[in-house]
Amino acid sequence: MRRLDNIDIRLLRVFVALADANGFADAQLALNLSQSTLSTHLAELEKRIGGQLCQRGKQQFRLTELGQATYDASMKLFRDMDDFTQRVGSATGSLSGRLRLGTSDGVFTSEFLGIQRAISAFMQPDADVFIDLILGTPSDLEQKVADGERDIAIGPFSQKAHGVIYRDFAAEPHNLYCGSTHDLFSRPDRDIEQRDIEAARFSVRRYRHFDDLYLVGHPRASASVAVMEAQLMLILSGQFIGFLPCHFAEPWVLKNDLRAIRPKSYGFTSMHKIAFRRGEGTAPLVSAFLDVLKKVAPRATPPVAPGHSQ
Repeated sequence: MRRLDNIDIRLLRVFVALADANGFADAQLALNLSQSTLSTHLAELEKRIGGQLCQRGKQQFRLTELGQATYDASMKLFRDMDDFTQRVGSATGSLSGRLRLGTSDGVFTSEFLGIQRAISAFMQPDADVFIDLILGTPSDLEQKVADGERDIAIGPFSQKAHGVIYRDFAAEPHNLYCGSTHDLFSRPDRDIEQRDIEAARFSVRRYRHFDDLYLVGHPRASASVAVMEAQLMLILSGQFIGFLPCHFAEPWVLKNDLRAIRPKSYGFTSMHKIAFRRGEGTAPLVSAFLDVLKKVAPRATPPVAPGHSQ
């Protein structure tokens, strides 16, 4: 393989975008480049590296062994470059570099959990920072922090990832809900018995499958979702009951499209944690954003759903 020069950084970023998009179609949209331009860049990178990086065709895009090695090495290179930029920027007294954040979906409606306030406070006029923010399930985000793919993530984590530090951030109350066309919607809580709950179709969050079933004593799930928006759709259909964060459900409760079912019996509260890798808390961007999160965290625990606490 010939020695790489500066232009190869751009070629490597194009290649990584192709791999992440699993092909040319989505990469074209992400990079705003034509397929012919992408093909030219990929061919040039393969020429410089000295081998084929991917199997590509109309129905297939798959990395070769060399392609996977190049992808992994590229990701490490980009992380090292980001760390270099952060540390040099810190030495000059300014924040700069890429900050990779992750958070659970369905939290933007909470003044405590939505990190828009933190980002607003963090992005000062002199900050030359690129924010890379993704949404994901708690288990996926936790693993991405452990693997070094995210600098900081916030969510109701299991706290099982090796080498990850967890800090309390904010509590999130949940209730069990049904839609306005569901049989239980118009029935008072005092008339809803356990057998009525067990007879209803129940939708679970995939990452909380058995926990959701346990909380209501339901024998089985009739649907599962990975994101909160999907859970809301199923409940609004009137065919399922399921758990939602109270802040997320509130707009539809106010419109009389949703109602909480026996909140004193089935309400519970989960604690969202801040997760970051051990040893990364002193990295300039990570440390600065952790400080901001500490400042915007609720001074007092917000009102919680009656019932269980998790």
